[in-house]
Amino acid sequence: MWRSGQTTELAGSWSPRLRFLTALLGGEPDRMPVGNVVSNVTLDLMAATNAWFPQAHSDAQCMAALAAGGHEILGFDTVMPVFSVTQEAAALGCEVNWGKKDMMPAALTHPFAGAREFALPDGWMETAAIQTVLQAISLLRKRLGDQVVIVGKVMGPWSLAYHMVGIEEFLIATIDDADRASRCLEALKVVPVAFAQAQMQAGADIICLADHATGGMVSPDAYEQLLLPIHQQIVPQFGGPVVLHCCGNTTDRVHLFARTGIACYHLESQVNLAIARQAADGHMRLMGNINNPTTLLSTDPEEVMLACRSAMEGGIDILAPECAVPLTTPNRNLQVLVQAARRFTEEKIRSRA
Repeated sequence: MWRSGQTTELAGSWSPRLRFLTALLGGEPDRMPVGNVVSNVTLDLMAATNAWFPQAHSDAQCMAALAAGGHEILGFDTVMPVFSVTQEAAALGCEVNWGKKDMMPAALTHPFAGAREFALPDGWMETAAIQTVLQAISLLRKRLGDQVVIVGKVMGPWSLAYHMVGIEEFLIATIDDADRASRCLEALKVVPVAFAQAQMQAGADIICLADHATGGMVSPDAYEQLLLPIHQQIVPQFGGPVVLHCCGNTTDRVHLFARTGIACYHLESQVNLAIARQAADGHMRLMGNINNPTTLLSTDPEEVMLACRSAMEGGIDILAPECAVPLTTPNRNLQVLVQAARRFTEEKIRSRA
């Protein structure tokens, strides 16, 4: 858990990059870091940057400008340009509806549906959906230098199977035809490795592995048997620190995530933070877990401040929204996270004086 340590420096005197990476890797920064490894994009942020969906999914300049707003406007210590969950899906042959300014993209077709054997299409890494992300990361590095953490993001094999096979068909296979599900995961596991390595080479500092083997849809036993060995295999290959994002209530499998080799778990507000804290200690850091629909989207800055304080006092190491924020979230509520982190740190410093 983050502690204010013995530093006498003013809260906020470090660079955002140094602050975030210090906390991520187990050290004690000048103040609680604030960031997100999934989308921060709101309609407010699009208006402020004049960078809009759906263009921001396919144009590197637009993607980079919108991502930079996460630091330049919201004040976060991170920027993350992969706003959708469909970049790899498009590269692998899914037909994608790229949405509109107030709607996220979605995969419409599932190329592996009904298949027994699984082969990736040739040249998927060279497709526009992949190359746009790599170009945007390079642009962000040129724009922001070494001041801010640039987050790359890849979809894990489980999430890719939802796109390529279809959610219902794949989940049924994990129960009724585990060998088929396993072969699918084995075929797809090379995708996050290759994409993560390319993003690190383009200038990313860390990688978010988004893989949605979540409670309510997948049992912890299924995760342990089918996906944990793959996570343990691929995480060391990414080329940098890895933050796992898995939506929903994952209280019953956080102890398994701690065995993957990740640096940090990005968790939602549904997760029992005390249990997650116990599972994480000595194994990984915790990032989150400010509620999106009932707090960031629907309340005022005072309520957001209270939620942030509860998370920081409860053992969060890096303060963040719990997931990709709803597009209609007001920027003023997201900016409160940075204010809360500064206030919390300053109170800790004064209490030692």
